[in-house]
Amino acid sequence: MSLAETPHLAACPGCVAGPLPAAAQSDAAGDIFHLSLPSIHCAACISTVERGLLGRADVHSARVNLNRKQVTITAAHGTMPEDLIDQLTDLGIEARILDLDALGQDGDREGRALLIRIAIAGFAMMNVMLMSVAVWSGATDATRTLFHWLSAAISLPALGYAAQPFFRHAWTALRVGRLNMDVPISLALILTAAMSLYETAAGGHTAYFDATLSLTCFLLIGRYLDHRCRATARSAAKELAALEVPRILRKTAEGRETINLSQAQVGDPIIVLPGARVPVDGEVIDGVSNIDRALLTGESLPVAANVGVQVSAGEVNLSGPLTIRATAVGEDTSLRRMVTMIDAAESARNRYTALADRAAAIYAPAVHLLALVTFAGWITYTGDFRHSLNIAVAVLIITCPCALGLAVPAVSTAAASRLFRSGLLVKNGTAMERIAETDVVVFDKTGTLTEGQLEVGAVETMPSNTRAIALRLAQSSTHPISRALALGFESLGTKAAILTDVAEHPGKGVSARINGQAVKLGADHFVGAEPDGGHGAWLQIGDNAPVFLPLQATLRKGAEDMVAELRKSGTEMHLISGDTAAATQAVAKALGISHVHAGQSPADKIAYLNRLAENGSKVLMVGDGLNDTGALAAAYASVAPAAAADAARAASDVVMLGDTLAALPELITTSRSAKRRILENFGIAAAYNALVIPFAMAGFVTPLLAAIAMSSSSIVVLLNAMRLQRRRKA
Repeated sequence: MSLAETPHLAACPGCVAGPLPAAAQSDAAGDIFHLSLPSIHCAACISTVERGLLGRADVHSARVNLNRKQVTITAAHGTMPEDLIDQLTDLGIEARILDLDALGQDGDREGRALLIRIAIAGFAMMNVMLMSVAVWSGATDATRTLFHWLSAAISLPALGYAAQPFFRHAWTALRVGRLNMDVPISLALILTAAMSLYETAAGGHTAYFDATLSLTCFLLIGRYLDHRCRATARSAAKELAALEVPRILRKTAEGRETINLSQAQVGDPIIVLPGARVPVDGEVIDGVSNIDRALLTGESLPVAANVGVQVSAGEVNLSGPLTIRATAVGEDTSLRRMVTMIDAAESARNRYTALADRAAAIYAPAVHLLALVTFAGWITYTGDFRHSLNIAVAVLIITCPCALGLAVPAVSTAAASRLFRSGLLVKNGTAMERIAETDVVVFDKTGTLTEGQLEVGAVETMPSNTRAIALRLAQSSTHPISRALALGFESLGTKAAILTDVAEHPGKGVSARINGQAVKLGADHFVGAEPDGGHGAWLQIGDNAPVFLPLQATLRKGAEDMVAELRKSGTEMHLISGDTAAATQAVAKALGISHVHAGQSPADKIAYLNRLAENGSKVLMVGDGLNDTGALAAAYASVAPAAAADAARAASDVVMLGDTLAALPELITTSRSAKRRILENFGIAAAYNALVIPFAMAGFVTPLLAAIAMSSSSIVVLLNAMRLQRRRKA
């Protein structure tokens, strides 16, 4: 039987993980808390969250932001965030507290500014074109000059504001002695406006203010399309830092005190309550519990924590209170070191240069040189400065890289739209260019190739009274394994037995009595069984031999089809996980993946990807946990499921919106097709220039005709990009 065929019902270890009380904003109405809700995806989720929270007497208001997957809660003074998180967990909604100061959220100011500039350029262009129609219709002398001056009065302020992004980026490049796409664009805009103003002042027949504004509007639209491809991305390091616990409990001679995380010092005894996130690195000096390391290491099962065990910031205490002695605080904790790794990885990947910029490095000098040669040739031949400048400006306009400027964003937007319909959200402007070049796919296991939950194996043949006892014991614990067992037995219609003297033993299991007979559910050492090596719990009734209740990981929907498609295309696949070797090998065997590495820490994953890169591979990383965030940022390109940790989604280039992996091969196929379209657009632009430049240099093209020709090439580029919208036939 394959993993995917195992009977199951899920319980998520992350759902029981809650942070310590956070520093909340306060006002007269109460305390304000901000919770991250990574699993919400629809209006029903919003209703569930808001109604569930408003059903509490101590909650005054609750407002969900679906785009950010967050809820803002105003609650009575003294309300603990753990209670709110527990309330949402009971509703089936995973919640984590966020420190908005660490997150530093801002609105999309750049996007709004671009839209305003597009509106201004478009409005000015339409008004100037109306006056141009009058000139083209035969207006002469004073009337023509008046219309030209009115056009100048509208165009110059509009151009000065709307074209600022091009001027600013061009100046930034020139200041450091290099050329980018915005340099020839800015030069064309400035010279065309200056030439038009000169013609107007001299009483000339033709001015080109309308061409200048239309060029600006076209280019701003391309710039906005490019911005929209990037707008969803946020800093993964900030997302990760926002999960830190802002306030902690410190043990003192008088009892305990609540302090800010920044006040903690090495050697402090820190109290970590059940359900709370560990705030510092340290060593357990009192208490017994279980620690959930899934978000940081990828381990699918909690580990026992007792005196002497080392714990790390970001792990979750599940069952019993712990006192730990801090060994690392602040910047020295493992969580902060992970933030540093992610920062470094993101910076390295951001050095990737887009195709358009690489083309501009060659194209821009050639354009300037042609315009200069044209001007020098005509001034030498005719000695007429005005005529020579007119022809040079026409060359500059007709060679203006508008088509190049639209080539990438137009294709990216068309491809992103197609992928969105397939359940893939592209967040990064250069993502598809990089994905098209990848030749190796590296997968995380838990939550990526498998469901993030442990699921009950086959227990139908177990006697009903045994299942009833196991169900009651499982219901008596909040441990993830107990929850999974309870849900599994309930799905079979099992009724819980009536037990007495029920007691939970942190780090061990649950005990009780039935008809004077002792019953236990828990770890192998708790019931005296030999270690099995698999996932699950042991049940012992009286003096009978312990019975193992298995829990298994099931493959994520579409995993087998995805692997088959990738193998068919010749893509090399690797599986790298922080989980045990046995659990990792089971998944690899089920899918037929031969490159397998288990027990890998976040740093190990980054090092593994770096080794692949050094060997010439371009890696597409697919992962979901905080432990994958560094690898997602370090990879050449990356993908995360929608249910992934906030930081993992932020670090990735693409988010899979559905619950299936079947769309991943289409991501690679569409990205490669998009790259071909981009190269075709570059070819169209080059062919256009090769055709029209000789006519412009020979003086047969006016700046107005040059602007029309330039716009025509842009339309052809857009039409070619729209071919990506057509879905491939199955």
